Amino acid sequence: MNYKDELYTTRIDIGFPRATNSEKTQLARLEQLRKLKSDKELEHLARNHKLEINLTEARKEWLQTLGPNHKKQIAEHYGIYEHLYGEGYFIPYVNLDIHYELKNGLNLPVYTGNVIKPAEAGEQPSVAYESDDNSLWTLVLTSLDGHLTENDKEYVHWLVANIPSNNIERGDTIIEYLRPFPLKGTGYHRYVFILYKQSEKISYDLKNVTSSSPLEDRTFVTREWYQKHQDSITPSGLAFYQTDWDHTVKDFFHNVLNRKEPVYEYDFPPPYIRPQEWFPLRKPFNLYMDKYRDPKQIKKEYLLRKLKNEDPFKAPPPPLKFPNAHSLPQSMPSWLKLHEKKIRLGWGRINDV
Repeated sequence: MNYKDELYTTRIDIGFPRATNSEKTQLARLEQLRKLKSDKELEHLARNHKLEINLTEARKEWLQTLGPNHKKQIAEHYGIYEHLYGEGYFIPYVNLDIHYELKNGLNLPVYTGNVIKPAEAGEQPSVAYESDDNSLWTLVLTSLDGHLTENDKEYVHWLVANIPSNNIERGDTIIEYLRPFPLKGTGYHRYVFILYKQSEKISYDLKNVTSSSPLEDRTFVTREWYQKHQDSITPSGLAFYQTDWDHTVKDFFHNVLNRKEPVYEYDFPPPYIRPQEWFPLRKPFNLYMDKYRDPKQIKKEYLLRKLKNEDPFKAPPPPLKFPNAHSLPQSMPSWLKLHEKKIRLGWGRINDV
C-alpha cells in the first residue's frame, strides 16, 4: 500500500460550495429543537415506546441537513473519492434516487454501500433527482474494482450526457448500460453512480459503446476524464453499491462476452510454525506431526482410506445412530481414540475429501 501522510496531503473540494443558511433560519431551527426537547408529551410517548415517527419526513429532513455530509463520510470510508479523483472530494448535495426493478415487481434501491447481487442489477436502473428546468447533467456509472488487465483503471458501465433537467431518456447515451460482473474469488466490488452538473452542452471525446461492443472499449479513468472537462462539469450527486459473484456472472462471460470466466483464489501467506521439538509436551501426537507434513499427502491418505472401504457393487453401510456409544479398544492410544471419534462424527479433515 502507498502510505499517505494526511498532514502533508492537500484535499481539494471539487464540488459546489456549501449553501449557508441565514441567521433567521438557524435561530428558527434552534427554537424548534428547544421546543421538542421540552415537550413532556413527546418524552412520555418515547419512554413508553409509543412515539410514532414519519420516516419519509425524517429522511427528507435528513437529506436537507446532515445527509450530504454523512454520505461524504461513508464514501471516504470506502475509498470512493481517493480512487476516483485522488486528492479531490465533493459533498453530494443532489440526492440520487436510484432503483433496480426486480422480476417480482419490487424495486431495489441504491444507497451508499448496500449490497446488490449481479442478478438483481441486470437491467438499466431508474434514476431520479431534483433539478431546474434549464440545467444540463451527466450521469456516470463506473466500476472501481475488477478491471481484467489493468489494476489502476476502471470499466465505465453507463454514461449519459447532456441530460435536460432530470429526464434521463432525453440525454445523449454515449455508453450503454452494462450489468455488473464481479469476478469469482475477488470479494466485493464497488459500483459508483456520479452525477455531474454541466455549465454548457458538451461533446465528450468518447467512442459510442453499445452492449455488443468489446469490453476493452469501456476502459475508463475518472480522474483523467474529469481533469479534461473540469471547467464544464461539477460533481453534485453520489450513490454506490457493493456486489459480489453469483452464478449469473458465469453465464454473462460465456454468452455475452464470449470468453472463459476468470476465477481467482487468494494466496494466503503460510502460517508460522515453530521449529519441531523432540519432546512436545501436552500436544496431540497426530496433530503435532501433521503440522510438518505436506497437506496434499495428508488429504491423499484420507482419500485412500475412504476409497478402501468403498465397494461399487454394494450399498454403503448405514451411519451409526449414536457414534460415540460404540466403544473403542481399551488398548488404543488416547490420541487415536479422539481421531476415530472425529471421523465417526464427521469432524475435521474428513470433510476435505
